[in-house]
Amino acid sequence: MITRRQANAGILASAAAAATPRLAAAQEAQAITLPSPRNDGGEPLLRALKLRRSTREFSDRKVPLQVLSDLLWAAFGINRPSGDRTAPYWRHVMVIDVYASMADGVWLYEPKAHTLLPHLSEDVRAATGLQDFVGTAPLNLVYVAHGERMTNVPPEDRRLYASVDTGFIGQNVYLFCASEGLASVFRAAVDYAKLARLMRLPEQQFVTFAQTVGYPYG
Repeated sequence: MITRRQANAGILASAAAAATPRLAAAQEAQAITLPSPRNDGGEPLLRALKLRRSTREFSDRKVPLQVLSDLLWAAFGINRPSGDRTAPYWRHVMVIDVYASMADGVWLYEPKAHTLLPHLSEDVRAATGLQDFVGTAPLNLVYVAHGERMTNVPPEDRRLYASVDTGFIGQNVYLFCASEGLASVFRAAVDYAKLARLMRLPEQQFVTFAQTVGYPYG
């Protein structure tokens, strides 16, 4: 007779085996060097503010690499020699990572080199939210916080501080999308535990929000 402990061990082993091909494929994938972000053009700020809105209907048209580069830089890229970012952050401690979930897998944005690092080879867009559109929209940004870096904050308060930083980034994305003619919606309707498992996040990292980006439908 198989004990409960043995059964649980078997389940965990099966899950690990199933995950191995996806992790191996991601490790074999090459980093994507993004083109340099464009620092001019687009709509004036006041016009972008007027155009900013949340949209929940998206075309399946892929976001071009140059536009993706500009978007990620606008979100949380480096905008000065000091290494500081386009969005402010709590106590000068960078706790937020920006992941791009697309049809070809999940990629981690690395601002210092302005590259996308392969994280998962699996298409998990449908798991980045609870609405149907997230599974077909070309891009879902997933914001992940490093709780272990927030050493001066009690664990029960870390989500609050990380959420504030994420909100700054999300507004940058909104304004860029308004300027570029893209649609976007910032979302909290996420199965956080499920998404963290699928993304293989370490124990002290957690998803704060997600944000869908794409071209408007129709």
